[in-house]
Amino acid sequence: MPDVFTKARRSEVMSRIRGRGNKDTELALVRIFRRQRITGWRRQQPVFGKPDFVFPKRRVAVFVDGCFWHGCPQHATKPRNNAAFWRKKLAANKARDRLVTRTLRHAGWRVLRIWEHELARKHEPRLLRQIQKVLTKLNLPRRAMQQGTASSVTRTVTFRRPSANRG
Repeated sequence: MPDVFTKARRSEVMSRIRGRGNKDTELALVRIFRRQRITGWRRQQPVFGKPDFVFPKRRVAVFVDGCFWHGCPQHATKPRNNAAFWRKKLAANKARDRLVTRTLRHAGWRVLRIWEHELARKHEPRLLRQIQKVLTKLNLPRRAMQQGTASSVTRTVTFRRPSANRG
């Protein structure tokens, strides 16, 4: 089926799609961070791969991946129109995700990838455990780990529950 828009109109429509600040993904995670009082995160930091959130002191990069654009195994759909184009486009997105993750990890960063569907309220306890786990791991250079100094250093991260009497 041919496109219902002209090339110029399609270009205009696509140019309005925002790459940042998506309510279903990034802003949903911002609300979770604030509700759970998770601090130390920054957005739009100059880190390879453009993570959605960065915890610079802990060297943690967080990506919120949309189910369609990043090929979620549970929810991704395969468009029927222009199937070859979409197959190639989505495969390239997955390959880029793997490259970014591998590059950041090699540079000493921890990478957390969160699927869009994991931001649902019913999945929040599991998501919080995932976030807490990655934030509480000590991130020492590989040399320190090999020399056995990792066990002598500890770091604690606390997550405070919002109190009911706050207005």
